[in-house]
Amino acid sequence: MNTMADASINFDALSYNSMRDDLVISEYGRSIHQMVDHCLSIADRDERSKCAAAIVSVMGSVVKQEGEKEEAAQKLWNQLHVMARYELDVDSPFPKPEPAEKDSAPEDMDYPNAQSRVGHYGKTTLDLIEAAKAMEDGEEKQVLVVKLANLMKRHFLTWNRNTVEDSVIAAELKAKSGGALVLPEGVELEGQADILRNVRKTSDALARPHKKKKKRR
Repeated sequence: MNTMADASINFDALSYNSMRDDLVISEYGRSIHQMVDHCLSIADRDERSKCAAAIVSVMGSVVKQEGEKEEAAQKLWNQLHVMARYELDVDSPFPKPEPAEKDSAPEDMDYPNAQSRVGHYGKTTLDLIEAAKAMEDGEEKQVLVVKLANLMKRHFLTWNRNTVEDSVIAAELKAKSGGALVLPEGVELEGQADILRNVRKTSDALARPHKKKKKRR
């Protein structure tokens, strides 16, 4: 039995999806929002706090904040609480903001240039890998490793549309994490046919022109 698939964790699969209108802060993308949901599901406060700090680190690498170092750090923590719908109970260097004080979208967006090593996986995926490396070993980390592998497989098939073995994705994950993240033996990633079907549906939806309604005479 695949125990990883049965793990009771409130963390939907990290998925490719360009429809971002339902995200709280769209600039951070769906993957970071789902990582926040994962953080909310962690029962242990210490582990939850470590996960929150890792997410803030990823957020800072994705979106550069203006202002002094401490001010920029507080903005990131505030935005984390916003994405968590103010339900996140963690140890933080700053007080938890009230809903009325929430920041909207990050100001003065500054996206770092992608390095050649990023390839079709995207910088956010690599940042999530770094965040996962910072977590302590255990079931929570193993579940996240599987989610990251599925995310990498979706990105690979989205950009290449070629076949790819799970062993290739596992090797890529291990290489890009410096050997720190290893896909558990016996775990099967999402089916290739299902991934490509969803990619086609998304592409068709984006390419479909909006039909104008004819005015009645």
